[in-house]
Amino acid sequence: MNILIIDGQGGGVGKVLVEKISMECRSADIIVVGTNSTATVNMMKGSSNCNGATGENAVIYNAARADVIVGPIGIIMANAMYGEITPRMAEAITDSEARIILIPMSKCQIHIVGVQEKRISDYVDEVVTRIAGMES
Repeated sequence: MNILIIDGQGGGVGKVLVEKISMECRSADIIVVGTNSTATVNMMKGSSNCNGATGENAVIYNAARADVIVGPIGIIMANAMYGEITPRMAEAITDSEARIILIPMSKCQIHIVGVQEKRISDYVDEVVTRIAGMES
């Protein structure tokens, strides 16, 4: 299974995702793509068993090849994350054949009715449980 983890800003959410997914889904190929180099470097610190790239083209290229795409909800919104998500990135992610698993974040100026307010770590645990269930 090819898992693409996308994050921006400092890559903190992505790093936690990498750490937990790499421990639970050992047979998965994990690729991290940061919208900036800081995010990429920080996500790669989550596991020595992942590959990383940075920027718009890396998102577009890898989204087309992923089985699962994971990240904060802003990755599907053009101009989110203070403009780090380009319209082409958002389009590539939403057009992908991959299963997309998003973590709701209040910083995106979007509130999804019905979604419970939880800690990021609780959402990450849910993501890992879903991905691990896909491997079986």
